[in-house]
Amino acid sequence: MDIGSTIRAIRKRKNITIAQICEQTGLSQGFMSQVETNKTSPSIATLESIAGALKVPIAYLLLRKEERIQIVRAPERMQTTSGPEHLKVSHLGRTKNMRMVLVEFPPGSSTGEHPHAHEGEETHLVIRGKIRVEQGEDEAMLEEGDAFSWNACTPHKVQNIGEDTAVVLIAVYTEEQEDWKLT
Repeated sequence: MDIGSTIRAIRKRKNITIAQICEQTGLSQGFMSQVETNKTSPSIATLESIAGALKVPIAYLLLRKEERIQIVRAPERMQTTSGPEHLKVSHLGRTKNMRMVLVEFPPGSSTGEHPHAHEGEETHLVIRGKIRVEQGEDEAMLEEGDAFSWNACTPHKVQNIGEDTAVVLIAVYTEEQEDWKLT
């Protein structure tokens, strides 16, 4: 964990000196310097005091880099294809257990000839177009602005039934940390 670098970055971004932190916390400048260079690890109580002086939640100081805000700019999105029809998938973001993608379904295309199942839960938002969804014995037609959710362990299928490309935003949650694929 790199708590010291996080403290230093916040302090500098807020234009707070080490002396000001020490004045508010009662800590010595030498100790604060060692904390910021990761040469010593502060106790939870000390960390709470430093967080208070920086006016940030203590939890923020404990986040690992991969747990902090992750920004994916539109031109930097990873693009892949998925399924037998090679649907275009734009990867928008991810956390340890959740993925969000934008999937383009050309007219008549689907997630596969037959319904499929996999681990996880999914929520979909139809951004553009008209789709048909199937899960077990349930079936529905959805259009722009409509949304639906399901447990992906039950066989399911999504198909574009419109004349234009359909675009669907999909968020997938899984208990296990793994790379998500639209299959």
